[in-house]
Amino acid sequence: MHLSVCGISKWFGHGSTAKLVLDNISFDLHSGEFVALVGSSGSGKSTMMRLVAGLERPSSGEVLVDGKPVRGPGHDRGMVFQKYSLYPWMSAAANVAFGMRLQGLAAREVKERTAYFLEVVGLADAARRLPRELSGGMQQRVAIARALAADPKVLLLDEPFGALDLQIRESMQEFLHDLWRRTGLTALLITHDLEEALLLAQRVHIMAPRPGRLVQTVEADLDRSDLAHLRVTPRFLELREELARSLRQLDAAASAPAS
Repeated sequence: MHLSVCGISKWFGHGSTAKLVLDNISFDLHSGEFVALVGSSGSGKSTMMRLVAGLERPSSGEVLVDGKPVRGPGHDRGMVFQKYSLYPWMSAAANVAFGMRLQGLAAREVKERTAYFLEVVGLADAARRLPRELSGGMQQRVAIARALAADPKVLLLDEPFGALDLQIRESMQEFLHDLWRRTGLTALLITHDLEEALLLAQRVHIMAPRPGRLVQTVEADLDRSDLAHLRVTPRFLELREELARSLRQLDAAASAPAS
């Protein structure tokens, strides 16, 4: 799998009131990689993710998946949002099965894949429970299982743990890292949490605000065998400070009055 973002720019509005939101962004994501986009408010992270997902169209440039232009949403890209977006009247299993049924898969295959992916995310015993009967972290696991069950080439994660409290968030980071390690999934994460980006992603792209543009890439070659320990290692703390310093400088430059 190869996802390529090629010279993407995005304008909102028309004529003299048009606003440039993303300016000539390019990056690549290869099979088995976990990559993150970080940036402060106004950097266009969510707009970029919507373009990759096919929910928006770029003003110029294109997104390619295995050489084919993205023209809209597709089963090759699985999306997980900050809000769990589960159907409240459906059980966990029915939520996971929903996308596969839309694809027209045979009932037996839907049942088998639903059971398998609930097992993958550690929720086999919760198959019949409604979303309101699940914790926030469990609901997000169901959302991830639903995305994976559609067999996407890449998993798109839009601030997936932003609505969770700190303890559950750290647990979900451990879960997602373990899932990536076990399954070899390909993932693109957007987050404002620098620690989360470094814990999960092999490569972190920094976006500048107003307009959003990619200004720096940090290779996060870290030993992730123990995420709890990794958080306090000198190299991790050094990289986190490097990212934070870059974002502070970009925010200061963006807010400085024009000369």
